Amino acid sequence: MPKTCAIVGIGGLGAPAAALLGSFGDCNLRLLDDDCVDLSNLPRQPLFGEMDIGQRKAGVAARHIQDRLPGLSVEFREERLSTANAANLLAGADVVIDGTDNLGSKRFLNQWCCADRTPLIHAGASGWDGQLTTILPGQSACLACLFGDLSDEIGGAETPNCEQDGILGPVVGAIGLAAAREAIALMRGESPALAGRLAILDGRTQRWRSLNTRRRPECPACGKLA
Repeated sequence: MPKTCAIVGIGGLGAPAAALLGSFGDCNLRLLDDDCVDLSNLPRQPLFGEMDIGQRKAGVAARHIQDRLPGLSVEFREERLSTANAANLLAGADVVIDGTDNLGSKRFLNQWCCADRTPLIHAGASGWDGQLTTILPGQSACLACLFGDLSDEIGGAETPNCEQDGILGPVVGAIGLAAAREAIALMRGESPALAGRLAILDGRTQRWRSLNTRRRPECPACGKLA
Protein backbone atom coordinates (compact mmCIF):
# COMPACT_ATOMS: atom_id res chain seq x y z
CA MET A 1 0.00 0.00 0.00
CA PRO A 2 1.47 3.41 -0.95
CA LYS A 3 2.75 5.57 1.88
CA THR A 4 1.57 9.14 2.43
CA CYS A 5 3.90 12.14 2.44
CA ALA A 6 2.55 15.44 3.76
CA ILE A 7 4.34 18.57 2.55
CA VAL A 8 3.76 21.64 4.69
CA GLY A 9 4.45 24.77 2.64
CA ILE A 10 4.34 24.58 -1.17
CA GLY A 11 6.86 27.32 -1.84
CA GLY A 12 10.53 27.39 -2.80
CA LEU A 13 11.25 24.24 -0.77
CA GLY A 14 7.95 22.39 -0.96
CA ALA A 15 7.20 22.91 -4.67
CA PRO A 16 10.33 21.12 -5.99
CA ALA A 17 9.87 18.41 -3.36
CA ALA A 18 6.28 17.86 -4.50
CA ALA A 19 7.32 17.80 -8.16
CA LEU A 20 9.93 15.09 -7.55
CA LEU A 21 7.65 13.04 -5.32
CA GLY A 22 4.96 13.24 -7.98
CA SER A 23 7.44 11.82 -10.49
CA PHE A 24 8.27 9.02 -8.03
CA GLY A 25 4.63 7.99 -8.29
CA ASP A 26 4.49 5.22 -5.69
CA CYS A 27 3.09 7.38 -2.90
CA ASN A 28 0.16 9.52 -1.84
CA LEU A 29 0.77 13.26 -1.56
CA ARG A 30 -0.90 15.70 0.80
CA LEU A 31 -0.11 19.35 0.09
CA LEU A 32 -0.73 21.94 2.81
CA ASP A 33 -0.54 25.70 2.22
CA ASP A 34 -2.95 28.63 2.57
CA ASP A 35 -0.83 31.09 0.57
CA CYS A 36 -1.48 32.31 -3.00
CA VAL A 37 0.86 32.26 -5.99
CA ASP A 38 2.64 35.58 -6.49
CA LEU A 39 4.65 36.81 -9.46
CA SER A 40 7.81 36.79 -7.32
CA ASN A 41 7.36 33.04 -6.70
CA LEU A 42 7.68 31.96 -10.33
CA PRO A 43 11.51 31.92 -10.70
CA ARG A 44 11.98 29.45 -7.84
CA GLN A 45 8.70 27.49 -7.56
CA PRO A 46 8.53 25.13 -10.58
CA LEU A 47 4.90 24.03 -10.24
CA PHE A 48 3.47 27.49 -10.97
CA GLY A 49 3.09 29.72 -14.01
CA GLU A 50 1.72 33.18 -14.77
CA MET A 51 -1.82 31.85 -15.20
CA ASP A 52 -1.73 30.65 -11.57
CA ILE A 53 -1.04 34.06 -9.99
CA GLY A 54 -3.58 34.85 -7.29
CA GLN A 55 -4.69 31.23 -6.85
CA ARG A 56 -4.02 29.09 -3.78
CA LYS A 57 -0.72 27.23 -4.06
CA ALA A 58 -1.86 23.89 -2.65
CA GLY A 59 -4.73 23.47 -5.10
CA VAL A 60 -2.72 24.67 -8.09
CA ALA A 61 0.18 22.33 -7.28
CA ALA A 62 -2.16 19.37 -6.82
CA ARG A 63 -3.85 20.06 -10.17
CA HIS A 64 -0.57 20.36 -12.08
CA ILE A 65 0.84 17.16 -10.56
CA GLN A 66 -2.34 15.20 -11.30
CA ASP A 67 -2.42 16.54 -14.87
CA ARG A 68 0.98 14.94 -15.39
CA LEU A 69 0.21 11.75 -13.44
CA PRO A 70 -3.56 11.14 -13.43
CA GLY A 71 -3.28 7.93 -11.39
CA LEU A 72 -1.47 9.58 -8.49
CA SER A 73 -3.39 10.35 -5.29
CA VAL A 74 -2.88 14.03 -4.42
CA GLU A 75 -4.82 15.69 -1.61
CA PHE A 76 -4.58 19.36 -0.79
CA ARG A 77 -5.61 21.54 2.11
CA GLU A 78 -5.74 25.31 1.74
CA GLU A 79 -5.26 25.94 5.45
CA ARG A 80 -2.47 27.22 7.67
CA LEU A 81 -1.24 24.54 10.06
CA SER A 82 -2.04 25.27 13.72
CA THR A 83 -2.55 23.54 17.04
CA ALA A 84 -6.28 23.45 16.29
CA ASN A 85 -6.05 21.59 12.96
CA ALA A 86 -2.70 19.74 12.99
CA ALA A 87 -4.15 16.40 14.08
CA ASN A 88 -6.66 16.53 11.22
CA LEU A 89 -4.31 17.85 8.53
CA LEU A 90 -1.43 15.48 9.33
CA ALA A 91 -3.44 12.40 10.34
CA GLY A 92 -2.19 9.25 8.64
CA ALA A 93 0.96 10.81 7.18
CA ASP A 94 3.90 8.41 7.13
CA VAL A 95 6.41 11.22 6.69
CA VAL A 96 6.23 15.03 6.81
CA ILE A 97 8.39 17.47 4.83
CA ASP A 98 8.75 20.87 6.47
CA GLY A 99 8.80 23.40 3.63
CA THR A 100 7.78 26.34 5.82
CA ASP A 101 9.70 29.61 5.90
CA ASN A 102 9.39 30.73 9.52
CA LEU A 103 10.80 29.49 12.80
CA GLY A 104 7.46 29.32 14.61
CA SER A 105 6.09 26.80 12.11
CA LYS A 106 9.30 24.77 12.19
CA ARG A 107 9.23 24.66 15.98
CA PHE A 108 5.59 23.56 15.99
CA LEU A 109 6.13 20.85 13.36
CA ASN A 110 9.11 19.50 15.27
CA GLN A 111 7.09 19.28 18.48
CA TRP A 112 4.06 17.75 16.79
CA CYS A 113 5.99 15.12 14.83
CA CYS A 114 8.02 14.13 17.89
CA ALA A 115 4.86 13.72 19.97
CA ASP A 116 3.17 11.74 17.18
CA ARG A 117 6.37 9.82 16.34
CA THR A 118 6.05 10.79 12.69
CA PRO A 119 9.31 11.13 10.71
CA LEU A 120 10.00 14.75 9.84
CA ILE A 121 12.31 16.09 7.16
CA HIS A 122 13.48 19.56 8.11
CA ALA A 123 14.40 21.77 5.17
CA GLY A 124 15.56 25.36 5.47
CA ALA A 125 17.20 27.94 3.22
CA SER A 126 18.13 31.60 3.27
CA GLY A 127 20.32 33.59 0.94
CA TRP A 128 23.09 31.37 -0.42
CA ASP A 129 22.77 28.70 2.28
CA GLY A 130 20.51 25.75 2.97
CA GLN A 131 20.27 22.89 5.43
CA LEU A 132 18.49 19.58 5.72
CA THR A 133 18.09 16.79 8.26
CA THR A 134 15.75 13.84 8.77
CA ILE A 135 14.26 13.42 12.22
CA LEU A 136 13.22 9.95 13.36
CA PRO A 137 11.53 10.65 16.72
CA GLY A 138 13.14 8.65 19.50
CA GLN A 139 16.06 7.63 17.28
CA SER A 140 17.78 10.70 15.84
CA ALA A 141 18.25 14.29 16.96
CA CYS A 142 15.29 16.63 16.53
CA LEU A 143 15.47 20.38 15.89
CA ALA A 144 15.25 21.17 19.59
CA CYS A 145 18.21 18.84 20.22
CA LEU A 146 20.23 20.75 17.63
CA PHE A 147 19.16 24.34 18.13
CA GLY A 148 17.32 24.58 21.43
CA ASP A 149 14.44 27.07 21.52
CA LEU A 150 13.61 27.98 17.92
CA SER A 151 11.67 31.11 18.84
CA ASP A 152 14.68 33.39 18.39
CA GLU A 153 17.14 31.78 16.02
CA ILE A 154 18.10 28.50 14.44
CA GLY A 155 21.68 27.58 13.84
CA GLY A 156 23.17 31.02 14.44
CA ALA A 157 25.62 31.91 11.69
CA GLU A 158 24.86 28.69 9.82
CA THR A 159 21.35 29.94 8.98
CA PRO A 160 21.00 33.58 7.89
CA ASN A 161 17.78 35.49 8.24
CA CYS A 162 15.84 35.03 4.99
CA GLU A 163 14.08 38.37 5.37
CA GLN A 164 17.48 40.09 5.33
CA ASP A 165 19.32 37.93 2.80
CA GLY A 166 16.51 36.83 0.47
CA ILE A 167 16.30 33.38 -1.10
CA LEU A 168 18.30 32.07 -4.05
CA GLY A 169 16.22 29.86 -6.35
CA PRO A 170 18.83 27.16 -7.07
CA VAL A 171 19.54 26.77 -3.34
CA VAL A 172 15.92 26.17 -2.32
CA GLY A 173 15.51 23.92 -5.35
CA ALA A 174 18.47 21.76 -4.34
CA ILE A 175 17.28 21.54 -0.73
CA GLY A 176 13.71 20.70 -1.80
CA LEU A 177 14.85 17.93 -4.14
CA ALA A 178 17.13 16.49 -1.45
CA ALA A 179 14.20 16.53 1.00
CA ALA A 180 12.10 14.55 -1.48
CA ARG A 181 14.86 11.95 -1.84
CA GLU A 182 14.90 11.50 1.94
CA ALA A 183 11.11 11.03 1.91
CA ILE A 184 11.32 8.49 -0.91
CA ALA A 185 13.88 6.46 1.07
CA LEU A 186 11.59 6.41 4.11
CA MET A 187 8.55 5.38 2.07
CA ARG A 188 10.56 2.57 0.48
CA GLY A 189 11.52 1.29 3.93
CA GLU A 190 15.16 2.30 3.44
CA SER A 191 17.38 4.15 5.89
CA PRO A 192 17.40 7.88 5.08
CA ALA A 193 20.88 9.27 4.52
CA LEU A 194 20.38 12.26 6.83
CA ALA A 195 18.98 10.67 9.98
CA GLY A 196 21.54 11.67 12.59
CA ARG A 197 23.23 14.12 10.22
CA LEU A 198 22.73 17.77 9.33
CA ALA A 199 23.57 18.54 5.69
CA ILE A 200 24.55 22.13 4.87
CA LEU A 201 24.71 23.53 1.34
CA ASP A 202 26.94 26.49 0.50
CA GLY A 203 25.42 27.91 -2.66
CA ARG A 204 28.48 30.07 -3.38
CA THR A 205 30.76 27.06 -3.78
CA GLN A 206 28.00 24.55 -4.65
CA ARG A 207 29.38 22.25 -1.97
CA TRP A 208 27.61 20.15 0.64
CA ARG A 209 29.03 19.29 4.01
CA SER A 210 27.47 17.34 6.84
CA LEU A 211 27.71 17.23 10.61
CA ASN A 212 26.90 14.25 12.79
CA THR A 213 24.13 15.01 15.29
CA ARG A 214 23.15 13.47 18.62
CA ARG A 215 19.98 13.45 20.65
CA ARG A 216 19.97 15.34 23.95
CA PRO A 217 18.48 13.35 26.85
CA GLU A 218 17.14 16.60 28.32
CA CYS A 219 15.50 17.73 25.05
CA PRO A 220 11.95 18.96 25.81
CA ALA A 221 10.63 17.73 22.45
CA CYS A 222 12.05 14.20 22.17
CA GLY A 223 14.10 13.50 25.29
CA LYS A 224 11.46 11.25 26.86
CA LEU A 225 10.89 9.16 23.72
CA ALA A 226 12.33 5.67 23.71
